[in-house]
Amino acid sequence: MQLDIVCKAVLIIIMGTLLLRIAGRSSISKLTISELVLMSTIGPLLSRPIENKGIWTSFGVASILILTVFVFQFLNLKFNSIELLLNGKPIIVIEDGILNIGNMKKARITTDNLKMRLHQLGITSIDDVAWASLEANGQIGYKLKSTSQPATKQDIQNLIRLIETKLLKSE
Repeated sequence: MQLDIVCKAVLIIIMGTLLLRIAGRSSISKLTISELVLMSTIGPLLSRPIENKGIWTSFGVASILILTVFVFQFLNLKFNSIELLLNGKPIIVIEDGILNIGNMKKARITTDNLKMRLHQLGITSIDDVAWASLEANGQIGYKLKSTSQPATKQDIQNLIRLIETKLLKSE
């Protein structure tokens, strides 16, 4: 296999990763950027033999692409700085029930889109949110304010004990 093919395959992953990193988080859903580049590259690459473009070259390049993604994943695990560069970090979009418009502009997410995604998570009011972030995978991470969190089994048991204690004292 020629060295230029290897260089082109690695370059496809690197450039695709950088371009999708610039494109924003909403477009990558649950895949990592390098996985998305791989998925969008493999399909057309593997269809090349159908057009009589060389089956072994296509398989070789596809193998190099997959190997490059594995190397990226390994580097992500070993080095935090590379993970930050390739995947990014969460962007806070709500702080103490208040929209962070500056960060929303950076993430290129509209207020309506954010509200829709919060509604899908069962959150009806931004005021109920202690913080929310747009994660590197495009998902919304959040924590509700303590007054808006649902009661846990422990909370209910504590309430029952409190009521029982008050009833016993009143008798």
